Amino acid sequence: MASCLIVDDSKVVRMVARRILEDLKFDILEAEDGRGALDQCLETMPDVILLDWNMPVMNGIEFLHSLRQTEGGADPVVVFCTTENDMAHIREAISAGANEYIMKPFDRAIIEAKFSQVGVL
Repeated sequence: MASCLIVDDSKVVRMVARRILEDLKFDILEAEDGRGALDQCLETMPDVILLDWNMPVMNGIEFLHSLRQTEGGADPVVVFCTTENDMAHIREAISAGANEYIMKPFDRAIIEAKFSQVGVL
C-alpha cells in the first residue's frame, strides 16, 4: 500500500484529506508544518506528499527545497494543496520540484484526478 504524508497546519484539512486518501487505500502520515514533515521524511520517506504552502515554522516551499536535497527526497510525488492560486506561486512550486498543484477547497474528485495524473492512483 502506498503511503501519503499530509502536511497542513489545519487539523480540519488534514482530517478531510485523510478520509479521502484512506478511501483511496493510502497509508497516512501527518505533519502540521514543514519541519515536522521533514523529520517524518527522514524517518520514513512517503510515496506521495500532499503539501500546504502557508504554515508556521517552515512553509511548503522551504520544505520542498529541503526535501529535494535530502537522500531519497527526489522520489516522492509532491502535490501542492493551497489557496495560493496565482501563476507566480504555481510556477515557483513546479520549479522547486512539485509534481502537481491542487486548489483549496478540494474534494475527492479533485484529489483522485490529480493523483491519477501524476501516476500514484
